Amino acid sequence: MSLYCSVGSPETALSAAQLQHLLSQALSQLGTRQKVLAVPPDQTRLHSRAGDLTTFAYQYYGPSLGAVLPALGTHSAMDAAQLTRMFPGIPHSLFHVHDWRNDVVTLGEVPADFIHQQSEGKLDYAWPAQVNKLIAHGGFDLILSIGQVVPHEVIGMANYTKNILIGTGGPHSISRSHYLGAVYGLERIMGRAENPVRAVLNYAADKFLNDIPIVYVLTVVGREEDGTLAVRGLFIGDDAECFHRAADLSLKVNFELVQEPLRKVVVYLDPHEFHSTWLGNKAVYRTRMALADGAELIILAPAVREFGEDKTIDALIRRFGYRGTPATLAAVNANPELAAELSAAAHLIHASSEGRFTITWCPGRMSKEEIEGVGYQYGNYNEMSQRYNPDFLYHGLNKVGGEEVYFISNPGLGLWAHQSRLSS
Repeated sequence: MSLYCSVGSPETALSAAQLQHLLSQALSQLGTRQKVLAVPPDQTRLHSRAGDLTTFAYQYYGPSLGAVLPALGTHSAMDAAQLTRMFPGIPHSLFHVHDWRNDVVTLGEVPADFIHQQSEGKLDYAWPAQVNKLIAHGGFDLILSIGQVVPHEVIGMANYTKNILIGTGGPHSISRSHYLGAVYGLERIMGRAENPVRAVLNYAADKFLNDIPIVYVLTVVGREEDGTLAVRGLFIGDDAECFHRAADLSLKVNFELVQEPLRKVVVYLDPHEFHSTWLGNKAVYRTRMALADGAELIILAPAVREFGEDKTIDALIRRFGYRGTPATLAAVNANPELAAELSAAAHLIHASSEGRFTITWCPGRMSKEEIEGVGYQYGNYNEMSQRYNPDFLYHGLNKVGGEEVYFISNPGLGLWAHQSRLSS
């Protein structure tokens, strides 16, 4: 087990040239590789710099980089414009689409008694370790798993083995991991490198990924004082050490502790990244521990057009709505359709305020009836974006028309909390 690169601090700002140099240095330590697969995230992690690193890997290996498999999870496939924007210079012919419902194999199973233990007795199912067929049977002598470590609602800290076991996972592995996280409690997981969901993935990785030549390339991205983004760290290795180093830095860079619970938060969702509430509800996940009881969360979402990226999940969200944990658990017990799609149920739990604060969605491409039909408040995007113009708000506290508003330009880049909401 090796650590090939460990560079970073809260003050570091790695340039593109430095990223390329560090990656090339790390890859040179691996020796000659004949057939390489890159597994980066999709456009919903555009700011991770994983696109640049994948391009640098292509430039390093040339024809030996035989395929790129974006770790879509349940997300929609990337279109040509998105591929060009995120992965400039890589031929589109190298890209494969991860079909999470059909294109996976099961490597083994984490036993039900382990899930029972990790869920504190709430769940009794086994967890199948499912990955895309290219990873299991593609004949690659190197798989570069590329991505960003940042606080995450399902896994505590994103990336590492999640990129493989969930990002290229199948229906049961995705659903059951998400549901475990939801049942255990989102606020007990976010920002923690070790938690029940991570423990399940670690178990599976130790048992079933040992014979697969995976090297992890992990970034930590933070914000400069002027609001621009900077790569604070790059960690490359084939075991947990690179992940833990990245996670430690991410907590210093991406975690924002607010002095007082926030009464009004406005979150803007980049139209290049967010097209659904399935993705855009990071605005709820990442801010909920900073929100006061009775607070108002306003989500400005110019490009959001649907609830779920997947048609089946979209229909389930429309049917059951964001009604809170008790209602969702009851719906799972009463409806086999929802019980068969536990990732949808987990999402409905994660993205509910549980009645503690209000959520006003302002989508550019959905109707008032659709938004109110799932239990959210509706705001007209044009009107709300004029009142809370993201072009003139800066990150953090602002005064707008005499009221104090906390503005977040991209919820995917951090985690916000008040001390009173942090679980031990």
